[in-house]
Amino acid sequence: MLPAAKTTVAAAAKKTEYAKSNHYVDNKRLHSAMISYKKELRQAKINNTLPPRISNYVAECIMKIATHLAHKPNFIGYSFKDEMICDGIENCLQYIHNFDPKKSQNPFAYFTQIIFYAFLRRIQKEKKQLYTKHAATQMSILNNTLSDIQEHDDPRGIDRRDTSYSEWSQDQMLRFMEEFEASKSRRSKKIIVDTQPE
Repeated sequence: MLPAAKTTVAAAAKKTEYAKSNHYVDNKRLHSAMISYKKELRQAKINNTLPPRISNYVAECIMKIATHLAHKPNFIGYSFKDEMICDGIENCLQYIHNFDPKKSQNPFAYFTQIIFYAFLRRIQKEKKQLYTKHAATQMSILNNTLSDIQEHDDPRGIDRRDTSYSEWSQDQMLRFMEEFEASKSRRSKKIIVDTQPE
């Protein structure tokens, strides 16, 4: 074999080895682990016993998928990433029994999709809580601004207007609230349109 051909073969082998090591979840191994789990699950149903525990390998794969998905650009900026990951793992464990190895050869995609939608649900839940908090803060600011200082109040006391929020943060808060209300309105209109009989 020529020296140039040897280096080309060695480079191709190195590239293949790198490609194999670059994937953090081995889909074939995960698929065979899921086949084993489904067999144990069927046997437990036949024997009328408790469902089996998932293997450590399957649990590690689910954790890796959730952690890596949380570092994607569309999820990286959220402060509640840990809650998102926990929700994703919890949903995978809830719906692991629905995976059918006969229909799908790709458990990686199955778990990724479950985790993705768990992340979206957590983001919506956190936005709703943030909206409630901002609305309460806005009402508090409004009430403090409208209330008068009484005669028995200490003149050196706290100013009734809340100065803890700058104009910039108030603008940000109002913009967030308007966007949240607009998206909520769009969703409710879509539901009404989808549910109307034709």
